Parts: sequence; C-alpha cells; structure tokens
Amino acid sequence: MEVRMDAENAPPAAPRDPDVLIWMISDRYHTGLVVPFDWLLESGFVPPQNFGQPRYVAMSWGNRDAYSAEGFDHPWKVFRVLFTATPSVMELIPVNWEVAEVIPKQRVWRKLVPRDHGPALARFLNACSRTCNDGRPVVVCESSWGRGVQLESRHSYFIPRVCNVWTLQALECVGCDFNAWLGLTANGLIRQAEKPENGFELIWPGGGAPEGQKDL
Repeated sequence: MEVRMDAENAPPAAPRDPDVLIWMISDRYHTGLVVPFDWLLESGFVPPQNFGQPRYVAMSWGNRDAYSAEGFDHPWKVFRVLFTATPSVMELIPVNWEVAEVIPKQRVWRKLVPRDHGPALARFLNACSRTCNDGRPVVVCESSWGRGVQLESRHSYFIPRVCNVWTLQALECVGCDFNAWLGLTANGLIRQAEKPENGFELIWPGGGAPEGQKDL
C-alpha cells in the first residue's frame, strides 16, 4: 500500500543547535576564519559557481600579489603595498576534515557563536566581492593553497585596511567586540580574541602536522 507523506503529516524537522562552532586561524602575520559552509548558505551567502558542498570553508582576505604564485618578487610590489591602495582578493578554500588536521602549520582557535548571527556574516562576505551579471562573485584564479578560489574584492588593500582588519570585521559580525587599531597585527587580533568577552580557545599551537593529518 502506498503511503503519501504530505506537509501536514510529515515528521517535524530536527531542532538545530542554537550555536555554531567557528575557528580562527593564524600564522605569524596573517589571520583567517573557518566556518561551516551549510550555515553560510542558509544565512544567505552567495558562493562562486561550482564551488561544491564542502563541510567547512576557510576564508581570508588580502593583497592580490601576496596571494599570487609570484608573491612579492619585485621591490616595486613591496613599495606599492606599503604606500598605495592595491587590488585585493578574498580567498575561499573548501575543507572536509577537522580544521587542525587540514591546516597543521597554523595556530587554530575555536568559539561557539549564535546561529542567528549568520545573516550578518553572510552580508559582510557578499559585500566583499565584485559580482558577475548572475549575482555570483567574480573568480580571479585558483587559491594559493588547497582546491579553492580567489574572488575579486570590492575593497582595496592599504594600511591600515589590512588582512587582519578584515578578519576582525568578520568576527564583529558574529558578536565579537574588538578595537580595530589594536587588531592590525595577527597577535594584536589574537590577544583581543582570547579575552573572556570574545571567548576564543586555542586548540592547536601550529608548527607541524597532528597525527593522522588528512588532505582537504
């Protein structure tokens, strides 16, 4: 016998956790975030075409030359990034394993944030990128590591509008409280993130691969 399940008789959806676990990552100079990808999508984030459905996405922002394969291969590039406004990119990298296993050389912190802060973060991220006619972000090239992409940013990179300020602004969207002038450096941002009111907990000190390290 065929049993039809209409909306009225369907079982109720499982309740979702009110909080979402996010991660902050950092090397000596540069910070970024890792967040659940499905949370970003349900919050309104518009990903690039054919990005896939990863478990998490690692995100950061910065000067386009710094993210390129050539890097700062000419003194003129260094001069430009120090003294002028330069093109920038937002990098998105899919992650399907535990964060510390994928990014073992970086320091890793984690924190629970309210789920309902997701739309504010999604609006911030959507506003960071230039878009195509279909409303999706413009892809510049492949990511500097992993199997992700670099998106063309609407914003120029300049001092003091640097990569760590981007991370700081993203974290403010999920309820953190920072002083932007004290967050220009990675360590300045980290000191604020570890304060009780912001609540980030260090879970991996960086510098090597945990046992059982996995690919993206």
